Amino acid sequence: MCSIRPRSQARTGLKDSYIRIIGCFLNRVKMNRFDSTLSDFECDSFSGGLILIELRHLKTLVALRDTGSLVEAADRLFLTQSALSHQLKDLEDRLDCSLFVRKTKPPSFTSAGRRLLNLADEVIPMFKLAERDIARLAGGEAGRLHICIECHSCFQWLVPCIDRYRGNWPEVELDLTGGFNFAPLPALVRGDLDLVITSDPVELPGIKYVPLFRYEAMLAVDPRHRLAAKSFIEPSDLTDQVLIMYPVDRDRLDIFSRFLDPVNIEPASVRTAELTPMMVQLVASGRGVASLPNWSLVEYIPNNTIVAKKLGENGLWATLYAAVREDQYAAPFMADFLATANETCFANLEGIKSVQEKPEA
Repeated sequence: MCSIRPRSQARTGLKDSYIRIIGCFLNRVKMNRFDSTLSDFECDSFSGGLILIELRHLKTLVALRDTGSLVEAADRLFLTQSALSHQLKDLEDRLDCSLFVRKTKPPSFTSAGRRLLNLADEVIPMFKLAERDIARLAGGEAGRLHICIECHSCFQWLVPCIDRYRGNWPEVELDLTGGFNFAPLPALVRGDLDLVITSDPVELPGIKYVPLFRYEAMLAVDPRHRLAAKSFIEPSDLTDQVLIMYPVDRDRLDIFSRFLDPVNIEPASVRTAELTPMMVQLVASGRGVASLPNWSLVEYIPNNTIVAKKLGENGLWATLYAAVREDQYAAPFMADFLATANETCFANLEGIKSVQEKPEA
């Protein structure tokens, strides 16, 4: 008879097994022995010659490669730069070799570093697949995930996220709607929706806000516009401007709630447009200016279609959240969607930053 261990113990066992395999692999690398396949490695004696390497080390190397800098890698992993540097130095001491050249940007990996990166690219997906399979076995594969977005620009990353998620959870009932003509958060409380993408968290009973990433709201202007020459935009600069905005209540837009309204300043007029590309083309044609998330403007800046200016000397930063009901937060299909969303965002969007979730009170 097969006994089922608690989920935490099962995951720990899987990780231990993979780490044992990694240790055997690295022992072979150290001895320059590549005459056997991984399955033939002699993995019976681990107390003496095992080179200790942990999954976090592999994740750190991948983050360093993907971001190109220690600062951004530390931000991605929710570590301080000194903690990240210490972790890398500790790994190099364990392996007795250098993994990358520190004085290059982006970092140049040594042969040993590249070999570990290749290993990470194989092992990390295996971990994620194993954990997902265990979660599906423990919690069931079926569920409902009705998603609502309050962010017009979010389709840029949400569509590839859903495509990827659908392949992993084919039994989950998926639906997607825009929350531009109704109040989605009360619908989430009622159970009509299961997840809301929002940048305006409102304290509601039974609702948990999971931070996805931080982004900067910027002002898109025509390159020939007088504001294009300014280093940053002040509220008073918009008193004679046509502000192009999405067709939503102004109190849901950062440029009003956090930039103009606090100083009682109004633009000359407002104009609405449904789609981000439409707004960009209106700006490029000199029909007005528009405040948009930094990631949505990246593709238009290199060809000089528009220029993006900071709102205020320090910029106007906000956080995008996934709002879910607390009783569904730990459900395997929900947890995996949140993890997939996070990975997809950082793989597809430029200019965003990680945000450390606050601990529970």
